[in-house]
Amino acid sequence: MTHPLNRRLVLGAIAAAAGCAALPVAAQSGWPNKPVKIVVPFPAGGTTDILARAIAPELSKAFGQQFIVDNRGGAGGNVGSDIVAKSAPDGYTLLMGTVGTHGINRALYSKLSFDPIKDFAPITLVAGVPNVMVMPAEKAKSMGINTVADFIKYAKANPGKLNMASSGNGTSIHMAGELFKSMTGTYMVHFPYRGSGPAMLDLVGGTMDVMFDNLPSSMPQIKAGKLKALAVTSLKRSEALPDVPTVAEAAGLKGFDATSWFGLLAPAGTPPDIVSRIQQETAKALNTPAIKEKLLSQGAIPSGNTPAEFARHIEAEHKKWAPVVKTSGAKID
Repeated sequence: MTHPLNRRLVLGAIAAAAGCAALPVAAQSGWPNKPVKIVVPFPAGGTTDILARAIAPELSKAFGQQFIVDNRGGAGGNVGSDIVAKSAPDGYTLLMGTVGTHGINRALYSKLSFDPIKDFAPITLVAGVPNVMVMPAEKAKSMGINTVADFIKYAKANPGKLNMASSGNGTSIHMAGELFKSMTGTYMVHFPYRGSGPAMLDLVGGTMDVMFDNLPSSMPQIKAGKLKALAVTSLKRSEALPDVPTVAEAAGLKGFDATSWFGLLAPAGTPPDIVSRIQQETAKALNTPAIKEKLLSQGAIPSGNTPAEFARHIEAEHKKWAPVVKTSGAKID
């Protein structure tokens, strides 16, 4: 006969084992039990980097492990995206993806070493961002450019004499400029950089003439008076720059819309429980007054939507930008 005490111990052990079997993969593995890396596929200083660094400390506090931003720029965001696509799906390597890496590049590049849809598990849209058409303030003044209409007039009178900077081929900054060129019949020479940060340095320095930058990375220079904001590229004016018109308003280009977005993704196959936990904590962080106010003041609109909603958003964005890429004639082998 089994002793009553031993019987209770055996039953308790069985119950505990059954309980562990029912736990999600993440709970069984104790995720996260080491630092988590957020790969930013662009150099430091751009909006992708700004947003990653805004949420990383919040996720570190929420999970009790460091979330470390790792800048891996190159090829319009493809280098960093490829690293994450080929990483183990264990929740320890994430990507701050963009409209470029997951909405545009599939149509722009004839060959990609990863599939933006199949190779990733969408977690959440972090923020949507209007782009802003900016020029060096002193250069704009010397050229007599005070409005978008002035810019178009000057560009048509001086075809090919204006240099347009971007954060890289296929980025939303590049495509916003291409859309502007095609809708206005103007021509500017495109200079792709390895990220918004390096491009911004040359723009402020006067080497470049114009850029359709993400608003958060241009905002400090606009506030400092170093850059002149001619227009925002969204359908509606930005609350962060209420006195700056939209391109549609300023140039009579009905329907002009070239906004950017940034969101967290994991390698395909990452356990749904881990994806869900990251999404929930990111949404909480984005909803805190401090983070929300910080992002809104920079022109970013916080989101925090569900993985399913973000997946649908990515697919819709690809369908939206594919015709723009085709019309622009831009193609990278």
